[in-house]
Amino acid sequence: MIDILKNKKIAVIGAGVSHSDLIKMFLHDGFDVTVCDKKTDFDEFSEYKNLGAKLHLGENYLDNIEKFDVIFRTPGMYFNHPALQKARENGSIVTSEIEVFFKLNNAQTFAVTGSDGKTTTTNLIAKILETDGKNIHLGGNLGKALLPLIDEIRDSDKIVAELSSFQLMSLRAAFDVAVITNITPNHLDVHGNMSEYTLCKKQIFLHQDAFSRTILSADNEIVNGFSDEIRGKLIRFSIKTKPEPYGAFLREDGVLCFNNNGEIIEYLHMNEIKIRGMHNVENYLAAIAATFDFVSPESVCEVAKSFGGVEHRIEFVREIGGVKYYNDSIATSPTRVIAGLKAFNKKIIVIAGGYDKKIPYEPLGEPVNKDVKCLVTLGATAEKIEDAVRNSKHFNPENIKIYRAKKLEEAVKIASENAVSGDIISLSPASASFDLYKNFEERGKHFKNIVNAL
Repeated sequence: MIDILKNKKIAVIGAGVSHSDLIKMFLHDGFDVTVCDKKTDFDEFSEYKNLGAKLHLGENYLDNIEKFDVIFRTPGMYFNHPALQKARENGSIVTSEIEVFFKLNNAQTFAVTGSDGKTTTTNLIAKILETDGKNIHLGGNLGKALLPLIDEIRDSDKIVAELSSFQLMSLRAAFDVAVITNITPNHLDVHGNMSEYTLCKKQIFLHQDAFSRTILSADNEIVNGFSDEIRGKLIRFSIKTKPEPYGAFLREDGVLCFNNNGEIIEYLHMNEIKIRGMHNVENYLAAIAATFDFVSPESVCEVAKSFGGVEHRIEFVREIGGVKYYNDSIATSPTRVIAGLKAFNKKIIVIAGGYDKKIPYEPLGEPVNKDVKCLVTLGATAEKIEDAVRNSKHFNPENIKIYRAKKLEEAVKIASENAVSGDIISLSPASASFDLYKNFEERGKHFKNIVNAL
């Protein structure tokens, strides 16, 4: 399929991490490539230019995009963007790196999506398979392109991919194992409504066949509601009940188990899991359900006891004067923040706020009033988060202090001044980062730099 691109005019929209290797591969193969990016720093793209790429940079980077034969959109770009719609109407092929990869790939695929927990679950599945001796390739929404690796991937290898709603919207692949961790309101600034967002998530299983496996959360009402649409083997996971006839669950005594049609396989006690939080117990149950039959229980337990978590996910930064700082920059939605609050079992200090994805913040009201002693807000969603807390029936101004900061440096300073020995300060934004940073990773690294400089 890649060979048919040789005589085509190719546009690659976005020159970030996920497209870097793709662009280089195309240029090394002699393809006609134009890199389209909103950035204007030509020096940043000099490597591509030296390899033969044309550059179309700046605010008008999508102008005349319809004149290209094939357009590769960046993973975070909306499929129904007006410029892309115009291009399709003009006869252009609008695709993505991940879409072409799954057209060509013959290795077994484990695909993961969800509103929260998908990155950790994807990494857990990969580490469990790797620990069991499998040769794995990890990519998708994690930032690493898989298409440039296509020639070195063997049929016996395992592909583990995190997939976002934007990627799934146009993806029609039959994954061997598909996992949905949960679905809650997210990215409504782009999708507009929950119906479109949910339909995008469903693409992960809608094209599977009878030989596939689908992993669904039994505890999430929307996800569990997909059960009747599954064509292959349905396996659920739950921290509340024992799924029948197949499923991973948390037993009353705290042991993670798998119900194999009546046969109960025990794994380990939840307290043995290195990364903290009940949401991570759920992530492990999802990973157990996805890898059951493919790996030994011992491999799961080894990872659970040793894996320290993914960067920016309740990541311990440092302790200063008895105050512990955590980076939870991945918490870009209220549900993720709530899960993080439950991980500490005490009232903490939270820094929240950022880009507005047009999602409701009312769910933060009760848990923040219950589990937060000091709230520092910033960014476009600061007022919405404060309103959710103050308008809650659980609000008591004597129990929680609320401050507004202009920048993250100021927010850290305010949080530190309100902390005493034994306190925990967590960057838990409940919002995307795009008002101040290009992604949550950049925001998390900035936070860690600020804390490490204290």
